[in-house]
Amino acid sequence: MNYQAAIEAILFVNGTPLEVERLAAGLGIDTAAAREQLLLYGQRLEEEDRGIRLLFLDNMVQLAAKSQYEAQIVTVTDLKHASPLSGAAMEVLAIIAYNQPVTKSFIEQVRGVESGNVVNNLVEKGLIEEYERLMVPGRPLTYKTTANFLRAFGLSSLSDLPPLPENLTAEAPKTEDEE
Repeated sequence: MNYQAAIEAILFVNGTPLEVERLAAGLGIDTAAAREQLLLYGQRLEEEDRGIRLLFLDNMVQLAAKSQYEAQIVTVTDLKHASPLSGAAMEVLAIIAYNQPVTKSFIEQVRGVESGNVVNNLVEKGLIEEYERLMVPGRPLTYKTTANFLRAFGLSSLSDLPPLPENLTAEAPKTEDEE
């Protein structure tokens, strides 16, 4: 079997990020072999100077257009440029990315302002998602970043985030009882 051709066909038809384990199962090979074939396929795309590239998004992979062709893609497909994120949205994304999963309350304590609308907008943009409810009174929702977040910021995984400066911490402010 030509695994790389099969990978290309599967990823092309799927269109969204696909778990490597699921791809391996579809190919009838183990995960390590699938990762090896994916790396070889990604290298081949680069060597052949193709218009697409292989994105690794944590334990998922996806085909995507190379950013250098964005202007032509927008012209032909009438896709609109994504609106830039506000400073508040970038703050909230950073808080979530470095501390996930987190609650709205945690975000608001770190920022010092109400952040519900920003969180809701980021959910609508697909950059963050609801993760789970905590087993504490009120059962608050927690949020985490998505594969779309990784793709939008050109990251393969959260470990690619730059380290925080040592003088910055994203710990929730202490309450009066803790001081």
